[in-house]
Amino acid sequence: MLFPTPLIRGTLLQRYKRFLADIRLDTGELITASVPNTGSMRGLTTPGSPAWLSISDSTKRKYAHTLQIVHADNTLVGINTGLPNKIAEEAILNGMIPELSDFTSLKREQKYGQNSRIDLLLLGETGSKTYVEVKNVHFKRTGTLAEFPDSVTARGAKHLAELSDMVKAGHRGVMVFVIQRDDCDALSICGDLDPVYAAAFTQARQDGVEAYAIRCHISPEAIIADQTVPVLTL
Repeated sequence: MLFPTPLIRGTLLQRYKRFLADIRLDTGELITASVPNTGSMRGLTTPGSPAWLSISDSTKRKYAHTLQIVHADNTLVGINTGLPNKIAEEAILNGMIPELSDFTSLKREQKYGQNSRIDLLLLGETGSKTYVEVKNVHFKRTGTLAEFPDSVTARGAKHLAELSDMVKAGHRGVMVFVIQRDDCDALSICGDLDPVYAAAFTQARQDGVEAYAIRCHISPEAIIADQTVPVLTL
């Protein structure tokens, strides 16, 4: 996924009210930027961290700048949770996940389950349906292991149950974890931070829900799916 224009650089001063951050641009200008991430961003909000932002020229926006990337643990980390669906779609269309290559059309944001929308729906020639739920990952604590989630996600557990329902109905249910950093070679479910999600994930896998993880290469010009990495069993 290419950014429309290269991002600009600054220094993160603080994140607050979840959706806002104060940034000092390299030009010296002090600005407030929007933060497109509802999660805790655990480990990614250290004051003084280099940061990269996009700029919108829309007159309807209160804040023209949007935080996109933070430098942490000696690597660039994408924080925008609105991007993984696009990244996953590109990866699937490019054949990066061979198990998801047998489809004739792809649809986005289709209604399913209990008042939910599936991120991607893959339709096959014979009428087969593959329901793909995409999750953003940027949390890492030790070594080269990415972890999800970084905080409690009741919504995530609900999606796992709904994918199980799709499998029981004769379709395929798939989780795709998009790791927006390039220093991880596997993904694990973070059971100590959200044991309910971990239990739901284990049950979903037993029900036949598939799980894949994609690692990304991050730069101020683009966030590109790089390669698949294993999803470890609990």
